[in-house]
Amino acid sequence: MTNSIAALGHALWMAFAMFWEILWPLILGFGLSGAVQAVVSKGEMSRLLPDDSPRSLAIATGLGAASSSCSYAAVALARSIFRKGADFTAAMAFELASTNLVAELTIIIIVLMGWQFAAAEFIGGPLMVVLIAVFFRIFLSRKLVREAREQANKGIKGVMEGHAEMDMSVQGRSFWQRISSPEAITATSHYFVMDWAAVWKDIAGGLLLAGAIGAWVPQDFWKSFFLTSHPVAAIFWGPIVGPIVAVLSFVCSVGNIPLAAVLWNGGISFGGVIAFIYADLIVLPIIDIYRKYYGWKTALLIVSVFYIAMTGAALIVEFIFHVLGLIPQHRAAQIVETSIAFNYTTVLNIIFLAIAAFLVVRFLRTGGPKMLAHME
Repeated sequence: MTNSIAALGHALWMAFAMFWEILWPLILGFGLSGAVQAVVSKGEMSRLLPDDSPRSLAIATGLGAASSSCSYAAVALARSIFRKGADFTAAMAFELASTNLVAELTIIIIVLMGWQFAAAEFIGGPLMVVLIAVFFRIFLSRKLVREAREQANKGIKGVMEGHAEMDMSVQGRSFWQRISSPEAITATSHYFVMDWAAVWKDIAGGLLLAGAIGAWVPQDFWKSFFLTSHPVAAIFWGPIVGPIVAVLSFVCSVGNIPLAAVLWNGGISFGGVIAFIYADLIVLPIIDIYRKYYGWKTALLIVSVFYIAMTGAALIVEFIFHVLGLIPQHRAAQIVETSIAFNYTTVLNIIFLAIAAFLVVRFLRTGGPKMLAHME
């Protein structure tokens, strides 16, 4: 009994320590995301994404990178812009970018795992967009797009539709005038709180899962599972199995970074880590949402194309970084601190907690709770 309590305590401590490590990057990332959303109108997205041309896909990727990292909100927003006339492939490119190329994700990856992984994430993201464009061009028929749009127009609810429809962007002035205006500060506070409301369960779940796995699963299991004794096979096996682990873990794009660090320390290949991080858009609850939004045929095509694109992009990134000698040789990602000390992490957490408190107060004083209730 005592050993069980000690093991549970160790797992919970690891989860809290990981949360403490990534707290300031989370606040910074969601703050930046909120500020960008405050000056980028969602109403213009459909007009800017009329087809699957390189220009439209580049715009979709840029708009996605400037939006929220919540997987569920990204899926809901992709359907929203698709219903308003955007091209289906461009909407999917937006969806991929909005969970894999956002600021908060990049910052957390750098803090927990290192700049190499963040660079790989940014190189692999556009590669995935290219791959899905190619595969959708081959396998996505006009008939299937028409059926998907008919299903989407039924408006069946999945998760976070209110978040996807929210548009408080400030328009009509220069960028700096908009971003510094009282309206923009209010809009930023609303997006900040809404984004936290959208992902806090996934972040908490990811931290608890990573803490449990880090504390309870022996390293020998991971080494055997990821074929570390067979280096060549491990290179190909990692990107294949990484998304499968993600599918079974149910964790969102931000919440799965601590678990990715645990898997990296356990022996998964560099490309396997990248594929695992990408796979937040094919977890089981989101697959069910695709079914509701677009029907089974389109849902299965989305999942198949995404999986192949994630695996392919991760393998390409693995080979590029191997040739350049950029793959870290030591598997020692700093997942947790042994104790909470007064260091730079604590100082930054205090500073950004004060910023978060300001934004939350602004949210509460400007009708935020009513909007949050409307978001369901």
